[in-house]
Amino acid sequence: MSCFPIFILLFLFPFSKSDDQLTQGKPLSPGDILISKDGVFALGFFSPANSNKSLYVGIWFYNIPESSRAIVWVANRDNPATTASPAALAISVKSDLVLSDSGGHTLWMTKNNVTADEDARASAVLLDTGNLVLRSPNGTVIWQSFDHPTDTILPGMRFLLSYKGRVMGRLVAWKGPDDPSVGDFSFGLDPDLGMQIVTWHGAKLYCRISVWNGASVSGGTYPGNSSSVVYQTIVNTGDRFYLMYSISDDSPYARIMLDYTGTMSLLTWNSYSSSWIATSERPSGGYGVYGSCGPFGYSDFTGATPTCQCLDGFEPDPMNSSRVCRRVEALKCGSKNHFLRLSGMKVPDRFLHIRNRSFDQCAAECSRNCSCTAYAYANLSSAGTLGDQTRCLVWTGELVDTWKTNNYGENLYIRLGDSPQFTRIAI
Repeated sequence: MSCFPIFILLFLFPFSKSDDQLTQGKPLSPGDILISKDGVFALGFFSPANSNKSLYVGIWFYNIPESSRAIVWVANRDNPATTASPAALAISVKSDLVLSDSGGHTLWMTKNNVTADEDARASAVLLDTGNLVLRSPNGTVIWQSFDHPTDTILPGMRFLLSYKGRVMGRLVAWKGPDDPSVGDFSFGLDPDLGMQIVTWHGAKLYCRISVWNGASVSGGTYPGNSSSVVYQTIVNTGDRFYLMYSISDDSPYARIMLDYTGTMSLLTWNSYSSSWIATSERPSGGYGVYGSCGPFGYSDFTGATPTCQCLDGFEPDPMNSSRVCRRVEALKCGSKNHFLRLSGMKVPDRFLHIRNRSFDQCAAECSRNCSCTAYAYANLSSAGTLGDQTRCLVWTGELVDTWKTNNYGENLYIRLGDSPQFTRIAI
């Protein structure tokens, strides 16, 4: 279990405002608070546990015990206000949300294309989804916090991975458990392959969370607590490629969070224990860190605890003390080989994407190439995919960073020698 940040919110003044709207001429000051219509979320000023002098504007779950409240969005994460120079969040005459201190210094602001005479009476509302929405009088959304997440994805939020082929922004973790500033870990779409959703530690690939199968809509389900189900959906509309989560009606609180240790967690609220439960986390206990099980090994997440296993047809290399798997039977170019199907796999990294192939053509691409070690195929004709109705991936050389999971995965066909016999051995 990874270590999650614990937030102690130090509110410096009694609350004096508790509706869900912010309008021009009615700024939000320290001590004021906006509460969404049904009391699910709140927006206001907070100070982390390590400092009662730094002030941030954030959104948090409101209708749960204060000790378990979780900050889900921060406006001025790298530019805190101070108690020595009180700040206020207001809507400007140009219809921007602006956070400024008493000295007139702008600490944070939104940017939009609306001119002042187009919208002289913009207002902001905090919704029960956790989305802070800035609207014109006719209801047009000028800006919304869901388009600018910090370290958290909330149910119903469309986390944009790419737009018209251009990779978009990332989730960025906090610097520390009580430091909301930009941290070292981030999450988004791998720009090199365009099909992998990953986390980075700085500029280094840290964990491959999932590999998109090419369908216009794909997804999986995750059990929450005893009465909830969380649904993950990856959507490609042609122009927009985004990730979204939804939850069953009887589970009001859930969130996806990238924490300061680099762990991507699905957290659901358990009302019986009054605590957040990590339903899924990657990496977990070191398993799932990029390449952690070595070449031809895989992280097995199907058991009670993760383990490293050698792929079928491979065994631990006794000559190497680190996690390295070797073939039980060596491949010989020109000799008859066979392909073994492994199900429920998150496919390895470093693949080549070949378009417009049938299953047999994809298998042939690998079979006739002596250096090809595996392939994976998806027929997307019934999945509503846009463009190419197939997806063929092939690998040459070592198979690196493979997983086996219960929640999602696909068939991976690996190349083995003549004998179909194999022994699965843990590393």
